[in-house]
Amino acid sequence: MAAVSGGRAGGRARNSVMWQDWGVPEADNKSDTELVAAVLEGFERPFEVLVKRYQTRLFRYLSRYTGDLEEARDITQEVFIKVYGALDSYDPRYRFSTWLFRIAANAAIDHLRRRKLKAVSLDLPPGEDGESGRIDPQDQRPDPLEDLSRQRLREALDLAIERLPDDYRELLSLRHYGELPYEEIAEIKKMPLGTVKNKLFRARQALRDLLPKDVV
Repeated sequence: MAAVSGGRAGGRARNSVMWQDWGVPEADNKSDTELVAAVLEGFERPFEVLVKRYQTRLFRYLSRYTGDLEEARDITQEVFIKVYGALDSYDPRYRFSTWLFRIAANAAIDHLRRRKLKAVSLDLPPGEDGESGRIDPQDQRPDPLEDLSRQRLREALDLAIERLPDDYRELLSLRHYGELPYEEIAEIKKMPLGTVKNKLFRARQALRDLLPKDVV
């Protein structure tokens, strides 16, 4: 993620020697808050560790929420650039992951709004224009001879998720692809915990109702 690094200004106080002494294993074992503090001291390696720690989860969340792999890659890069530039505004009293995914959620919403302005509907049923933005399950298939029932389930799941309302799709993406606990989702969305659990229950039910009966 070298594209987001680059000479952050800042004094190298008493922690400077400690940051310089970190090897890769030591940095990997540091908390998010410690890594952020190191970046703010002017060191780049700790931010690379943060990127490595979260990029897969973030990309999975964004790809499922947006339904577009290329767009998700662009947004993931954009989010880490934003995060790097705004690290001095991060409040260490709160989880870094919550702050990161809130920035990602806002970026995704902005992209979806721009997409809608281009008259590309997120709610088009299967078979109509707009299918090209869907994640093709075959792109993610590890084996061309993969069991047919698994392939059909993946295809049906992708199509069903696309047809969910935006808020349901976002919550499911945060929970199952961003791998966030209910409490963090509540913080990100600024909702009561009970509301998050209730909406996720309804989202799963809606998803189940959209799936063909022969693949459920």
